[in-house]
Order: sequence, then C-alpha cells, then structure tokens
Amino acid sequence: MIEWRDQGALLKVRKHGETAAIIEVFTESMGKASGIVRGGTSRKIAPLLQPGAQLDVTWKARLESHLGSFTVEPVRSRAALVMQDRLALAGLNAVTALLAFVLPDREAHPPLYARSVALLDLLGQNDVWPLAYLQWEVALLEEMGFALDLTACAVSGQNDDLFYVSPRTGRAVSRTAAGDWADRLLPLPHVLLGKGEADIPDILEALRTTGHFLHNHLARSLGDRPLPEARQRLLSVLERFG
Repeated sequence: MIEWRDQGALLKVRKHGETAAIIEVFTESMGKASGIVRGGTSRKIAPLLQPGAQLDVTWKARLESHLGSFTVEPVRSRAALVMQDRLALAGLNAVTALLAFVLPDREAHPPLYARSVALLDLLGQNDVWPLAYLQWEVALLEEMGFALDLTACAVSGQNDDLFYVSPRTGRAVSRTAAGDWADRLLPLPHVLLGKGEADIPDILEALRTTGHFLHNHLARSLGDRPLPEARQRLLSVLERFG
C-alpha cells in the first residue's frame, strides 16, 4: 500500500455510489489530490465535507496511479463564516472553484497553497478581503505561468505613468507610449500597482484585467475550457457590495 498524510483545503465534493463521496483537496506537499471517502454521505462525515474546510487527510492506494481513498479529520470549518455573508460565500466558491479548475493533479505549489489558505482564513473580513482576493488572482496567474509584468513600460522601459496592460504579453504600457494603440490595451488601475485607494470600483476594474488573462491565456492553455461561473458570481456580488 502507498500512503501519505497532509493537511489541505477541501475544493470539491461529489457523491460516489450510494454512501461514498469523491473529494478534491489542495495540500501543501501533494498539490491537488482526489480520493474516495467511504461513508462520505453519512450524517457523521457529510457535515465535515464542505468546500473550504481545512482537513487532515490520509490517502491510501495500492498503486500511485489509483484514485485511492481518504480518511479525513476536521481541522477547522469555514462554513460558519460564510453562510450568512453573501460576499464571503461567493468568495469561498470562487477560490475553491478556480483552484479545482487550474491546478494539475498531484503537483505541489507550496506558495500558492499558503496564499490560498491565508485568503480563506480572511473570509468574513469584508473590509480587506476583496483586495486580498485580487492579489491572490495575480499570484495565481504567476504560479500557473502567466505572470503580469507591471514594473516598467514594455515600450519605453520607463516605470512612471504606467496606465495600460498589453492583453497579449501582460506587460505594463505607459500612457504616452500607448499612442494609437490605447483602445486595444487593458486598463492598469493603481490598485494593481499597490497604489491609491483600494475601493471596490478600482478592484473590480483590476479584476476585469486579471480576468482577461484567466479567460484568454490560462483557460485556453487548459483546453480552452470556460472558467468556473463562480468567479463571475463573485464579481456580481462585489458590484452590489460596492
């Protein structure tokens, strides 16, 4: 038997057969991993298997290539933080859905894991969470190989008056250097540069820019599948929240 143990955030749950469930968890050392939880639909175990929950998991299988089975122990539930908070619930769903969508199986991403757990632990702190989520999306793009380069203008090399982002390269472009190409470029809100007030309208504008790279670069690299709808639902909630 092959066996490993780790702690992770629960990303997805689906019923399997009459009484079991298949779960996906994001762990620090094993990345995204799937397995069967026997009795996962029972009254004892089902309440533990809520997306976003932090779990101690032990995975076992006869061969590494097998789906394997999980035994789970709760570390902390995040359900209580989100059930009465529309923004927190939308945020949790967006984070877990995006991670389940983009992460390859059994490939460790320790920095992204740490950022994701920290972001989930901020749920319910609505004064800081939207900005933290934006910064997490930027980190997600970087971790998946689609980093934005906003340090200097791609045309002039200067690092002042940065106003746009190239939709093709993800590099910053200054207002002056954009010239006649300005209407083809994406906005670069100050919040993406770590400047100015991080209010909801600016964060939404920044998320529309990161969304371009999620949709048109990252998702296409994964077989041109559509992004999870949970992300757009989060943006809709943020629009009302702002």
